[in-house]
Amino acid sequence: MTNRPRLGVNVDHVATVRNARGTAYPDPVRAALLACEAGADGITAHLREDRRHIRDEDMRRLKEALPAPLNFEMAQTDEMVEVASAIRPHAVCLVPERREELTTEGGLDAAGLGAALGPRVQALAAAGIRVSLFIEPDPKQLHAAVALGAPVVELHTGRYCELAGEAQQAELERIRSAAALADELGLECHAGHGLTYDNVGPVAAIPTVAELNIGHFLVGEAIFVGLVETVRRMRAAMDRAR
Repeated sequence: MTNRPRLGVNVDHVATVRNARGTAYPDPVRAALLACEAGADGITAHLREDRRHIRDEDMRRLKEALPAPLNFEMAQTDEMVEVASAIRPHAVCLVPERREELTTEGGLDAAGLGAALGPRVQALAAAGIRVSLFIEPDPKQLHAAVALGAPVVELHTGRYCELAGEAQQAELERIRSAAALADELGLECHAGHGLTYDNVGPVAAIPTVAELNIGHFLVGEAIFVGLVETVRRMRAAMDRAR
């Protein structure tokens, strides 16, 4: 396990701003390239079923332009498996998705959806794509990931980020325990959702977390100081913690 956690930058909300006016700018591909220059180790983009931000052409352009790995977040549907198999990103992260949600609200129920998930995990792996499952820090879900043959899990940190005091510390301990169990089970462990400069340190400090995926906060901060500066600051905060 490296002492330096990787930083994946999610560019979804650059596309959100673009789509608000129906223009060609700001371009999420340009944002992704700037993030890589600033220290991002990879780029994440979520192609939602309703295409509310990232679009199919964005995914194709990202795959062609990026000097770093592309992580394709997507719902576990046949349509998305087909799109991903055609684009062939470095990785796919399967997430729960509801059209009425503002953002992903929790982890995928890998344990309960095994029958539906299994063939899709297999199809993506057959296309040469590394499969990750976005799950709650729950031993049941980790064991389900192993049973499904997914080599990577991403632990949902949203609750940790929303809580405070003792409740936040309890959730952090749950994340730590899940990350340790993932390592014991032979899973590569990532984490993400809701992370900021203020709360990233304790998660980045977990020795068995190999990667953090962060987007909304970085795009928001970029309005004030620019994307390159926000990525550099996040990279530095993660490095200090580890």
